[in-house]
Formats: sequence, structure tokens, C-alpha cells
Amino acid sequence: MEIDKAIRESNDQRLKTKYNNAINVIQRALALYPIEEVAFSFNGGKDSTVLLHLLRAGYFLHQVDCGHSNGDLSGHSSTFPIRTIYFESPSAFAEINSFTYETASSYGVQLDILRQDFKSGLEALLKTKPTRAIFLGVRTGDPTAVGQEQFSPSSPGWPPFMRVNPILDWSYRDVWAFLLTCKVPYCSLYDEGYTSIGSVNDTAPNALLCIKDSASGKEKFRPAYMLSDGRLERAGRARKLSPPNAGRITTVSNGLKSVESHQSNILTASIIAVGDEILFGTVEDQLGASLCRKLHSIGWMVSRIAVVRSDVDSVSEEVERQKSTSDMVFLYGGVGPLHSDVSVAGVAKAFSVPLDLNEEFEGHLRRLYGEKCTADLNKMAQLPQGITELVQHEKLLVPLIKCENVMILGATNVDELEQQWDSLIDLRCSNLVPPTEPFVSKNLTTSLSDLEVAQPLSKLSIEFPDIYIGCYRKSRSGPIKVTLEGKDEEMVEAAMEAVSRTLSSSSSSCFLGK
Repeated sequence: MEIDKAIRESNDQRLKTKYNNAINVIQRALALYPIEEVAFSFNGGKDSTVLLHLLRAGYFLHQVDCGHSNGDLSGHSSTFPIRTIYFESPSAFAEINSFTYETASSYGVQLDILRQDFKSGLEALLKTKPTRAIFLGVRTGDPTAVGQEQFSPSSPGWPPFMRVNPILDWSYRDVWAFLLTCKVPYCSLYDEGYTSIGSVNDTAPNALLCIKDSASGKEKFRPAYMLSDGRLERAGRARKLSPPNAGRITTVSNGLKSVESHQSNILTASIIAVGDEILFGTVEDQLGASLCRKLHSIGWMVSRIAVVRSDVDSVSEEVERQKSTSDMVFLYGGVGPLHSDVSVAGVAKAFSVPLDLNEEFEGHLRRLYGEKCTADLNKMAQLPQGITELVQHEKLLVPLIKCENVMILGATNVDELEQQWDSLIDLRCSNLVPPTEPFVSKNLTTSLSDLEVAQPLSKLSIEFPDIYIGCYRKSRSGPIKVTLEGKDEEMVEAAMEAVSRTLSSSSSSCFLGK
């Protein structure tokens, strides 16, 4: 078998060790699961190309061990026996598609082509073709690798299967050492300076490989395998562009209608609480309400509060939703050394960046905790690579973690939140909490019924689209409290007079508040 032969003849001892470890994982999986119940997810990228050839070698050696082959390593089977899944996307590079189909033809790979997202596609596939294990080309440092081991069950909410990760501990250098040593074809984009390939919408050649041609004076790119620092392989992956209305309030139906944050002084925030204990009802979340009051007091509008499970995917999906529609996302809970502390990993996955040791943050942790719990401290110091800013203040024992517009709060109670909030307020100059005009608030109470106030208030909310008009009762039999909020004091006063006049005409039981 040509792959095994190439590795055995190599002088690269590190590559041999990585290869042998990966083959052992593959052989363990093939011993645990019938070949009909395993699959391989292939996407045409460098990592899955490595895994394809490892699987070819691993299956051959497995057959030798089982006595189904005479051990002749000179040839290879013309058919790849493991069912292979390919998720075809309209945003994939044409070169990736071409390489995938050419590779399938060359090595006898039978592709199950799916044109859905990964989760939906798997759900549909597993219904028709029961699959207990799927080989994945995931490596430590990939956003999806957080929390995974060589054998890891699928995440909660996903179809049940075992994720098998033979190259989890491989580095960027290991991948290219394998491809070049074994002299196997890979996608042509890697020779054009691409080092990590996603979709056509978020991938460009890695600028670190850019050189100027001495003859023509034009820029060109060196091949991917010439990138000296593998930690920068994702430098060509651009951030997703925010939607045109990102960070703006455009459809609030009751006041503040069509107000855009870029044209006014209203800033929007969303709040994410992480914790199974909150969802179980074991503890009561008090930080969310306190944070809402604090944000409102300085003129921010909170557009959403979400409580999510202590699960990397749950955190990632919520952060992904909120970071492009809010000026700032505040996240708390799930920060620390426990197995359930997954917030930082979830943020990294939402931004499609790996976790990496932050030596500055590690230094702060060591000064706080001394030399105790070395392994746990190391885990806590793994922060999202390339997007982390440490927010330092004399009131804070350790810095807060800011990843672009996501602020990770370490508070576990209201007193700690108070301390961290005061620090953020003191740091206005860094635009963490940009200065903005506070809301002007007015309220009144009335003994009118819900039915009596419903129509008048609906009409007034249309008449005053930039003013929030809301109402609530503290008890079913108590009076209704009508609240008005806005940034323009004169407009709020005018709305207040109109509300008072309208409700007074319906009843004499209307009492002005402040």
C-alpha cells in the first residue's frame, strides 16, 4: 500500500509517530464498528484529504491484521470501502468541487452528495443509512474541535453517532509533511496561497504568503506549505459581513420605530446567560435584570436576553446570532476551569477562531492563584485567538475578556457585577461603554381597564413612533402603570401630555407620575 510504504521510508520521526497514532485510532474504530456502519465526511480540504489517505492505509492494514490480505504493500484496492459524505454547497470554490469529484474517481470513492447544511443532511442520511461512527478531519485549533477527543459522541441536539478524529493532535506542519511525503494530490488552491479554505464569501489567499514578482512587479502567493507559522493558517479567513441593518433597531413595533443606531444615539445590547442551573430552576438569575437596569441607565437599549445551556454549540449559536445585530453582547456564566465552563470556547467557535494560550492572562491568573491547579489555570488561559482584548482596571482581580463586540463577564453574583460594571464605566475612553444620552422616562398610573387603554395607547404609539409606550400591572386588581421612554425630552413631554389627556378623557382616575 503506497501510503504506508511512503511513511515507513520517510526520515521524519515526528510524522511517523503521528501516522502510527492516527492508524491506531482508525483500526480501533474499524474493530468497534462494522464497515457498513461507519462513514467519512470529506470536503476536499487539506485535512480531509490527509484523512482520506489515512483511511485507505488504515483499512488496508486492518485487513492484513484480520487475515484478509497477504500484506503486499505494493498495490491498493481500486474501491474505497467506507461510505463517504460530501456536503455540496453553492458557496464552495469550483476548485474544491472539481478536486473532490476527481479524487473520488481516482480512488474509487462512492460519494453520498448532500445539498443541505451539515446537521440537516446528517439527520436525513442517518434515517436511511444507519451510521454509528463518522470519521472527521478535525484538528485541535479548529473552531469545531473544542472539547473533542479522538472518540467523542455527537453534541446534544444532533443525531447520535460517534465522532472519530484520527488527526486531532496533528499540526499544520504535520498535515503538509504527510501530503508532501506521500506525494498525493491536493486542491490547487493551496498552491495559490490559500491556507484554510471555507466558502467563496469568507476566504482569501493568506497575505503572509504574498510576495512581489521581481520581473513583473505584480503580487503573487507562495504555496500553503511554505507558511512558517501554522498558528496563522486561518489568517486568510475573513469575518462574516454583518447584514446591512446590523446593530440597528428597525422594527420595534411599540416606540423607537425605525431608529438606526448609526443615525441616532441609541445603542443596542443583548445579554446571554450561560448555565444549566438557571434552566433547571436550581438558581435564580439576578444578573440579567441588574445588567438591564445598568445598561438602561446609561442610554442603551437591551434588545434580547437569552439563557442557554452549558454547551459549546448552544453558546456558539446564540453568540453568532447576537453579535451581528447588537452593538455589544454581554455574556456571563460558564467562565472558569470546570467541565461545564464552556463560554469562552463557545465565543471562539462563533467567531470561527481557535483557542490559544494567552500568556498575559495566564500571568494574571498565576498572580491571583499562585501555583495551584496548574492544568486548570492553563485551560482558563486558553482564549479566542486573534480577537481577544484584555480589559484591565485596578478594581478587577483579573481582566475581563472582550472579543470584538462580545464582552465576557466573570461575575457570579450581583456584587461582582457591580464591581465589573464600575470598571467598564471608568473605561469610557476605550469605547467599551460608549457615551450616549440617557433615556428620559415618564410614567403615570390609571385605574382604567386593559380594554379601555388598549386602543388609545395603540394610536398614540403610531403618533409618537420614536417613543416607547408600555404598560404593566403589579397585580391583577391593581392600577395600570403607563411608561414612556425616549431620548428627546421635549418629545417625551409631548407624548406624556397626549397620553394623560387621552386617558383623562376616558376616566377621572388618572394620576401623573414623574
